[in-house]
Amino acid sequence: MKKIFLTTAIAALLSVNVFAADGVKKVVDGGTNVSYIALHGFTVDFADAKDVNWTVTKNCQKATFTIDGVKKTAFYNLNGEFLGVTQRVDAKAIPAKTLKQIAKDYKGYEIGEVIVYQANTDLNDNIDPTSYFVDLKNDNHEVLVRITQQANLEFFQQVR
Repeated sequence: MKKIFLTTAIAALLSVNVFAADGVKKVVDGGTNVSYIALHGFTVDFADAKDVNWTVTKNCQKATFTIDGVKKTAFYNLNGEFLGVTQRVDAKAIPAKTLKQIAKDYKGYEIGEVIVYQANTDLNDNIDPTSYFVDLKNDNHEVLVRITQQANLEFFQQVR
């Protein structure tokens, strides 16, 4: 009787461990392991998303998709918590004050791609809810600058 109970307990324990391990990740297109938490959060937040493609890196999980004809990317940390969403926007979205600052500080640079990042401030209230990232290029250099919620211009990173 004791052997049957022990065997049943071990089998149940292994079943729970296998189920729990399987519950952490789900393999999606291309063999990418995406956490169930991220997948569930994504389907709730972006129910109308089309053409969804997931990528998992050592730092985050991201879903690139189209919604209402607009291409966006949603970012999740490795625990599946929503970090924010990005989308390309026209340079006209940059505040006029900041455009003047760019023309002054980055004379000779052309504005390339502009991306707006809408952060999940519930997860991190020390981050601006909305930031713009602007790619600036000239013949010799390419830099990425950040425009804060208050329309301040900050150097973000050297690209080349």
